[in-house]
Amino acid sequence: MADKLIIVESPAKANTIKKFLGGNVKVMASMGHIRDLPKSKMAVDIENDFEPEYINIRGKGDLIKSLKKEAKSAKQVYLASDPDREGEAIAWHLSHILEIPENSNCRVTFNEITKETVKESIKKPRTINMDLVDAQQARRVLDRIVGYKISPVLWKKVKRGLSAGRVQSVAVKLIVDREEEIEKFIPEEYWNIYANLLEPNSDKNFQATLSGKDNKKIEIHTKEEVDEILKNIEKGKYIVSDVKKGEKKRTPASPFTTSTMQQEASRKLSFTLKKTMSVAQGLYEGVHVGEKGTVGLITYMRTDSTRISDEARAKAKEVITQKYGENYYENRYYKTKQNAQDAHEAIRPTYIDLEPEKIKDFLTTDQYKLYRLIYNRFIASQMSNAIYDTVTANIDVNNYNFKASGQTLKFKGFMTLYVETLEDEKEEEDNSIPDLLIGQEVKKEKLEAKQSFTQPPARYTEASLVKALEEKGIGRPSTYSPTITTILERRYIQKEQKQLIPTDLGKIVNKLLVENFPDVINVEFTAKIEEEFDEVAEGKKPWKQVIREFYGPFKITLDRVEKELEHVELVEEVSDVPCEKCGRMMVIKYGRYGKFLACPGYPECKNAKPIIETIDVPCPVCGGKVQVKKSKRGRKFYVCENNPNSCEYISWNPPKIGEKWSPEPKEEKKEKTKTKKSRKKTTKRKTK
Repeated sequence: MADKLIIVESPAKANTIKKFLGGNVKVMASMGHIRDLPKSKMAVDIENDFEPEYINIRGKGDLIKSLKKEAKSAKQVYLASDPDREGEAIAWHLSHILEIPENSNCRVTFNEITKETVKESIKKPRTINMDLVDAQQARRVLDRIVGYKISPVLWKKVKRGLSAGRVQSVAVKLIVDREEEIEKFIPEEYWNIYANLLEPNSDKNFQATLSGKDNKKIEIHTKEEVDEILKNIEKGKYIVSDVKKGEKKRTPASPFTTSTMQQEASRKLSFTLKKTMSVAQGLYEGVHVGEKGTVGLITYMRTDSTRISDEARAKAKEVITQKYGENYYENRYYKTKQNAQDAHEAIRPTYIDLEPEKIKDFLTTDQYKLYRLIYNRFIASQMSNAIYDTVTANIDVNNYNFKASGQTLKFKGFMTLYVETLEDEKEEEDNSIPDLLIGQEVKKEKLEAKQSFTQPPARYTEASLVKALEEKGIGRPSTYSPTITTILERRYIQKEQKQLIPTDLGKIVNKLLVENFPDVINVEFTAKIEEEFDEVAEGKKPWKQVIREFYGPFKITLDRVEKELEHVELVEEVSDVPCEKCGRMMVIKYGRYGKFLACPGYPECKNAKPIIETIDVPCPVCGGKVQVKKSKRGRKFYVCENNPNSCEYISWNPPKIGEKWSPEPKEEKKEKTKTKKSRKKTTKRKTK
């Protein structure tokens, strides 16, 4: 009989905590939720003030029996599910199943899974926070009502298998709206004029850009305007009219929140949101790292706070001053955004002394990449500014104004370790211009005019969509990944070269929902609901009141739509490929593994075949067509259409015109395979 029973969510977490506590302590895993709304029906009693009808999750009967048995024999039961609303709800459901009084001190949470934190938390159990539970119930019930009431409308009016959701449908709307912006976009012509100038008494040149005329900004839209300007300045003297020298500081990014970690892992590591959260979960729950044993390497990975503890701040200072010097350290506090849930710290390493390179051999490749990203980001957040020397020179010629700008990195500061990647910003590069004096003449080497066109807004990527959802107040850290995963699986959107593109199905469903449920599929409404969930979590509003206020207007809209909405005919996308069996033009369909061609004459004609994607560059070996295929892991590779019959060409990278290619020697391939296998064995041995 165990003195203490601790119930966590996952076996990995259970194993880590067990090693910390040892002795007469039993640690078990609930394997996530133990009780939930059934999938077979809505399970929300609308007539009984929206009372949810929870059931034990199918397939967990044996686990529940084991938990009950151990709980009955233990002197003290601690419910240690994750430290967020979802975790609080899991603890509450466990308390019902195990018949633990709600007012008992049975709840413990771990923001980080270290020996010290776990032992300290066990000493300070608390009651279950019903405000957090109710916030989770409000979200679960409202989402269930929206999904189970609107989805059948889609089945009746469009086709079966479709779904709608309060957050997922708004995410689709953002992607569709962006695509419409791109389609409607009309490019506008504009020109830039550059002067390549020579430093006096030197062959060193530098570039200046035309910025205005008579110190007023000008815009150039046509070739005729360009020719007129070039004519006016061709023989003029280029005189320096002003020189400004200064200093520019660049500050480090804050430690990671869930969304910023997802964005940066997408940009820097090409991780999907789902992969990022899966790898982060493993780092949080525990990894074996040699003499230190099994420890959680990062703090809890679902948070929107940038706060860090004083202890972690002190450890960071120690590392920075020892490794880089006193001048590289700066004590920084970061302001958490408004409406953020500040219950947890930012995502940071739990042991600052465990530098990524020290424990690399104990981590998988993905774990190492993400841990290094989290570690470096955190340390850099407590480092000094990077400092640039800047200079701007104004150069005039016949009343036209040119501007030359330069900057030189004087002190790297945090950039020694880490630089944030931003999709909409260019990396800052060093570029210098010569020391110029006011009144000085510089020589013109040549003038160059460049035509450009305005560009449409960029399509969303997973990273930029998360950023948009967060900025607009849609969803919370725990919802971003499952939301995007769901709309990809429903084939409302597809991903191409990281870009999220709406499918025809996505456009049709979005149009139907936006036209008929404008108050639900609405950015402002969804953000307002999130705020109301926060109010419930803070004990400011009863959770059922949120549901009541929503359901009244929603029911009126739903009844109207069911009566008035006509059936929407889904038009299949017709290809230019004839069916070789019956002659009909084949249509594009979607299956488990993506697009394929199928005969529209089904079931009379059951012909189907894969869509073969090719690229414009010919095979560098035989000149045949190069096909694009995907590996079992979803990675693209390139193979000649004549492979393996008469051509060996196959590559992970797309071919380039004129490149030479030769296959890897078989011995080399074997050696690489052996090395990979030995690495895997070593990793497995060390992580036990």
